[in-house]
Amino acid sequence: MRTYSGHSTAKASNELYRTNLSKGQTGLSIAFDLPTQTGYDPDHPLSRGEVGKVGVPVTHLGHLRTLLDGIPQDRMNTSMTINATAAWLLGLYVAYAEEQGIDPAVLRGTTQNDIVKEYLSRGTYIFPPEPSRRLIVDMVAFCNRRVPRWNPVNICSYHLQEAGATPVQEIAYSLATAIDVLDAVKASGQVDDDAFASVFAAISFFCNAGIRFVEETCKMRAFTTLWDRIGLERYGVADPKARRFRYGVQVNSLGLTEAQPENNVQRIVLEMLGVTLSRSARARSVQLPAWNEALGLPTPWDQQWSLRIQQVLAFETDLLEYGDIFEGSKVVEGRTAELVDAAQAELDEVLSLGGAFTAIGELKSRLVRSHTDRLRRIEAGEQTVVGVNAFTDSAPGPLAGDERILKVDPAVGDEMIADVRAWRSAREEAAVQRALDELRRVAEGDGNLMEPSIALAHAGGTTGEWGAALRDVFGEYRAPTGVGGASAGRRPPSLGAVADSVRSLAGGPPRFLVAKPGLDGHSNGAEQIAVAARDAGMEVIYQGIRSTPEQIAATARDEDPDVIGLSILSGSHLEVVPDVVRLVRAAGVDAPVVVGGIIPEDDRGPLLAAGVAAVYTPKDFELGRIMADIVELAGAHRST
Repeated sequence: MRTYSGHSTAKASNELYRTNLSKGQTGLSIAFDLPTQTGYDPDHPLSRGEVGKVGVPVTHLGHLRTLLDGIPQDRMNTSMTINATAAWLLGLYVAYAEEQGIDPAVLRGTTQNDIVKEYLSRGTYIFPPEPSRRLIVDMVAFCNRRVPRWNPVNICSYHLQEAGATPVQEIAYSLATAIDVLDAVKASGQVDDDAFASVFAAISFFCNAGIRFVEETCKMRAFTTLWDRIGLERYGVADPKARRFRYGVQVNSLGLTEAQPENNVQRIVLEMLGVTLSRSARARSVQLPAWNEALGLPTPWDQQWSLRIQQVLAFETDLLEYGDIFEGSKVVEGRTAELVDAAQAELDEVLSLGGAFTAIGELKSRLVRSHTDRLRRIEAGEQTVVGVNAFTDSAPGPLAGDERILKVDPAVGDEMIADVRAWRSAREEAAVQRALDELRRVAEGDGNLMEPSIALAHAGGTTGEWGAALRDVFGEYRAPTGVGGASAGRRPPSLGAVADSVRSLAGGPPRFLVAKPGLDGHSNGAEQIAVAARDAGMEVIYQGIRSTPEQIAATARDEDPDVIGLSILSGSHLEVVPDVVRLVRAAGVDAPVVVGGIIPEDDRGPLLAAGVAAVYTPKDFELGRIMADIVELAGAHRST
């Protein structure tokens, strides 16, 4: 039983973890902040406004000492939601264990380490596909030798569903990623043939459970069937236990609503049932979001509520006392068989395209298209979302108000900058440089990168230094946006009406610059805005995630947009948005700027005072209305 948590500083997060463990949580699930996830130190310019916002900053070994203070590392099962920098964080974790006199062989836990879903849906990638896969393979081989109880790869279908994946796509793309990794491990020669079954058994999954809980139950049964088939037929794994589909789950965040957020509680409960009712396909671990995550960071009390939901199910109900209650169900077995066949066909198609790492552009386009279809069904009223497009009358409730959201003190960023500079000044610099040189040397060859990463951790290296050293060797990557290849399909009447107004606009179609400043990689909203604007007849400029304010200002200067739209979901809006507005104006661009994201109501005023023309939050789901606003702003801009 877990809650996904971490914020502000290692000290604050340690206090939260110890509190949660005392309340009955049985494992740690660590959320890292965006600089840590993308390989930057707190004092890097790209880290501005992002430090400690969506997770805990872990920059060096000292932070890990603080984070795990008083928590028995040799008896804890630790899940680390980390991908591009997974090798570094595991290196820190192993270095800390060695420092404590703990044999790494006893460590238990999981690194997510699924870079394909980062390319497709989450955006915290750094390196191109080939070196990224090499890092994963090195971790798998290292753990097989040195940390055998650790799950080095946790294939994550969770964010695929958040990006709009259908159940068939979620199954197929996840299994394609697992196959790509396993094939690469075999080809590397780092694992003996007789040890390969243990490598297969160490692959775990992190799945999503949506609100259609019968279909979600069938999806997990289909996952179980197909993984067993892959283990037996593709890899010759004879032991049925080694072929078990081992997965943890966080239930769906995509369906959580800002409107009537109290409805999220029953959504969370129903979604949890989808991964617990069927014993033969039951999750090994469950973490639940808080009811108010569509509003901002949940408080410890909100996280406690989610933990109690699990405890009521486990200890008060009789659900865990029986065998699989769906065995023999014509409905469940029939739908499961349909999903197995459809997912196998989709998987075969991905493999025919060269596998998940090769087919990233095509898979991304398919996800954007699926998400577009979903949003248009909601806007058209074909898919009901209670409190959003149906039953919208609402009485005031006791849970309302921005005081129900945890806000990270802006001073945390300055505190962490001072911390990392003090750390650097106190270490033996020559030892760090030797460790960095060795890391680069191994990266330029074909050795395993885990040992030099652990050595760098012991020497006092930082997250940013590890990331910079490998950037020097591997380069950086810009993943496809999927927007250009996403077929528009049926245009809803609301966008058709906007297209009519666009055709009558003096000066031709509006030029709309969509940009994502900062390190936030959640691009689903920006992609859907870009697709909707294109389908409404506008000229859209969208270059993907992680643009600096300087880059956005330069693009605005060169492209001369009528409106600039910024998308931010990481909580850095109060720092980053004013920077963008200031630099855009300094570049001589007077186009209105609008902002969308998870923005508390109290922050709306400061953004408007900083020069923002409009603020949109998740409750603004009517894309037609947003597009109409954009066209109106464009027309007003042209007339001035």
